[in-house]
Amino acid sequence: MKNTLLGGLTPQQFLRDYWQKKPLLIRQAVPGFKGLLNPQQLIDLACTEDAQARLVTQKRGKFGLQHSPFEPDDFKGFGKDKWSVLVQGVNHFLPEATELIKRFNFIPHARLDDLMVSYAPKGGGVGPHFDIYDVFLLQGHGHRRWQISTQADQTLIEGAPLRILKDFKVEQEWVLEPGDMLYLPPQCAHNGIAEDDCMTYSIGFRTPWYQELAEQFLVYLQDRIEIKGTYADPDLTLQKHPSEIGSAMLEQVADKIRKIKWDDEDVANFLGCYLSEPKSHIFFDSPNRPLSEAQFIQALKNNGLKLDLKTQMQCHGKTVFINGEAYPVKKTDYRTLRELADLRELSPQMDISPIATALLFEWYLDGYLSPNTKKR
Repeated sequence: MKNTLLGGLTPQQFLRDYWQKKPLLIRQAVPGFKGLLNPQQLIDLACTEDAQARLVTQKRGKFGLQHSPFEPDDFKGFGKDKWSVLVQGVNHFLPEATELIKRFNFIPHARLDDLMVSYAPKGGGVGPHFDIYDVFLLQGHGHRRWQISTQADQTLIEGAPLRILKDFKVEQEWVLEPGDMLYLPPQCAHNGIAEDDCMTYSIGFRTPWYQELAEQFLVYLQDRIEIKGTYADPDLTLQKHPSEIGSAMLEQVADKIRKIKWDDEDVANFLGCYLSEPKSHIFFDSPNRPLSEAQFIQALKNNGLKLDLKTQMQCHGKTVFINGEAYPVKKTDYRTLRELADLRELSPQMDISPIATALLFEWYLDGYLSPNTKKR
């Protein structure tokens, strides 16, 4: 089946020929797309307490960078200066943004970072740079000129507040109109320049460092290992140098530490918890006036339910992971909950077991999901 989002390519063809390999320009990937926000709405969102946003300015050829929180006055008085505002995690605020991201379900959810939206008046941008993640750059309002390069030189300008390339050599460039999209693999240098008032929607897919994964896996293990006993040396002999760590001590401790083992299932459970863990600034609110369990079950049967916009949910084997927590379940319940993870919603009148229903009610009380308010 052809995918208009991918310019006529099937997802299989895109993954085989372009994903993590080379850029792809797609004209009218989303026909008629004008964006989900106007510039003022994005600025208002940047000023909300729990938004992650950046303000990039260019004055006399030099870049400046400010991080949220912002006040409305922070976006006034630029005159003819070039500037840009970028807001991360817009999918945590707008249901329409989550629906947009669903178009990219041919990429596993475990790779998804978020939807970032940027606005810049004419000439604005963040300078030539490269990222370590995959990104789809979908043009909303206005027009943006994209310049790209596959150069190996990644030397950065020293002292700049942003990771700006010192010697950017343009190899290709295009002007994107509303609905056009550019896919860039990791390490592909690029520079986006606003041709007029323009907004770009960046769907980013993370590529974690192995070092980061290894460190966090060891943190994960520390709460799940148990080595009994204490160090003992009843046969201790006199050492010539008391400051030296003796070979007997070293061998005994090394033998105990070697007993720490893990398998693929441990790694899978770690990945499920780690990759579904919300970022540090994200919090969930329990319902102010929660439904009783009986009311919740009736609402589920009548209207179905949906995940909170901030909730992250993944699955493996017979374990479901939601917002950093693991829940082993039975096979039939796994299928139901996997559908919730895939689609971010459950239809009404589904046959859901009492155990799965109880789990859904627990997540409802935690603020991870809620019943739909209208019949479908």
